[in-house]
Amino acid sequence: MSLADTELSIGGVKLKGIYIAVVFSIATTIGGFIWGASSLYGRLETVEAVQVPDVTPLHESIQLIEQQLKDNDISQLSAKLATLGTNLITISSQQERLLEITTSVSNLEKDIETMRAIVAKAELVVEDVNQIKANWDTAKTEYDDIWQALDALAMPL
Repeated sequence: MSLADTELSIGGVKLKGIYIAVVFSIATTIGGFIWGASSLYGRLETVEAVQVPDVTPLHESIQLIEQQLKDNDISQLSAKLATLGTNLITISSQQERLLEITTSVSNLEKDIETMRAIVAKAELVVEDVNQIKANWDTAKTEYDDIWQALDALAMPL
């Protein structure tokens, strides 16, 4: 059975198959259009029902933040951070040098203490030498006095 051979009888009116197909197509198109319009209308009502809050305070806050950023010169922040990074590297290298100097000073302090001990020993030796010299001078004086006494005895006046 084909569409051309099909007939529909409604209230005494005979409709052929092709007319049924055309009417059915037009009816579904109109139904689709009505359904789309209804859906669009429902969405528009939903959008209209939403109340948009007052954004003036938010706008003022954004302007305040922008002003603070301009006042604090945030655009120069990366250059300042680079400078700070360089300064930190310099400080770190100087600290390493300072630690080396501290080690050297500690070694020098040990050497100085050793030298002080040596100087103290040398002072004791010098005192001993001075004592020996004093004793030697005394013995020499006595020795000279004895020779003079012997010369005086050997050659009386």
